[in-house]
Amino acid sequence: MSRIYHITSSEAWAAAQRAGEYRAESLAREGFIHCSTREQVLRTARRFFAGQVSLILLEIDPARLRAPLRWEAGADAPEMKFPHIYGALNLDAVVKACPFSSEEEAIPC
Repeated sequence: MSRIYHITSSEAWAAAQRAGEYRAESLAREGFIHCSTREQVLRTARRFFAGQVSLILLEIDPARLRAPLRWEAGADAPEMKFPHIYGALNLDAVVKACPFSSEEEAIPC
């Protein structure tokens, strides 16, 4: 299975490393962590993270996830399927964490 990606703040990523797992705000609010395919990352970054600084792009190996992964239609793009993690992200599923900007022209990881 191809890698999936999640954009977060450097502060949230540092907190996850201290806690031993990553929990996005969306997990409490919506019940899952939003992710993207490699092809969806830049679109997601521009739409939801424009102008934000100190971002981190997490590259995730779905085979290592402990929480369930589901592919679901996006709320604003029902024709596209996005990967959603239904639970905390175990840190050993993250294979790379790269500094990231919504202005990127290519994926740094």
